[in-house]
Amino acid sequence: MPMAAVNGAELYYEVRGMGPPLLLIMGATGDAGHFEALAELLADEFTVVSYDRRGNGRSPRPVGWAATSPEEQADDAAGLLEALDLSPAAVYGSSAGGVFALCLLVRRPEAVRGMVLHEPALVRLYDDPSARGAVTELAREAMAAGGPRLALERVWRYVSGDANWEGLRPALRERMLAGAETLFDVELGSYESFLPDDQTLAAVVAPVMVLVSEQSLAVYAQAAGRLAQRFGVEVTRTPGSHSSYDDHPHELARTIRPFLTRVSRVTM
Repeated sequence: MPMAAVNGAELYYEVRGMGPPLLLIMGATGDAGHFEALAELLADEFTVVSYDRRGNGRSPRPVGWAATSPEEQADDAAGLLEALDLSPAAVYGSSAGGVFALCLLVRRPEAVRGMVLHEPALVRLYDDPSARGAVTELAREAMAAGGPRLALERVWRYVSGDANWEGLRPALRERMLAGAETLFDVELGSYESFLPDDQTLAAVVAPVMVLVSEQSLAVYAQAAGRLAQRFGVEVTRTPGSHSSYDDHPHELARTIRPFLTRVSRVTM
């Protein structure tokens, strides 16, 4: 398996296609397998890099690693691009991966040509930040009933729908379940308070697309709308659920391709 030593972690990664670089950052479960269809669709024009975030999927949990942060995750992403000699790149981040991508944008701007932020889980921008409590309570009840694996399944069904869970490839689903402890023991609670201030966002020079799925939960649209306003851009919509890379990859690729093409032509 292709592995890169990055920022104190070993990261599994996949590279497809040729052309300007594009990095895909996954949210919960951190597994590059969610992006297989999307990466294949975009590989005709881009060198598409996807990876399993540290402690997820095929990337082992570093010894003694018990906490993370958006900054650590952003440094992992930048370090992987550097290790592959593909920096700067266009970047797509989804959900928690959108939070980590946003951190990458403001922390390591030299690594980013342009950014697609797909329903970033910016809890502080929800109408009611305590709305995240519904997911927390769901996870708590499932954890008591069946442990991390059941909790992950129930959270995924709640956020992305039963059909998405049942449609997952068996190998991907098993990797997700095997890494459930990373989500609940390390990642949840590490990023929900992250939100750059207006001055920091105003200093961003790379183009940004803020993306919302049409059949997703309302809280994601709330956060995305407020983030787009701060960036001074319109919200772009794409078909599908919160996991549209799984249920509507063709439509997602068509939605983001023109932006990715444009930003990849920018000279840095």
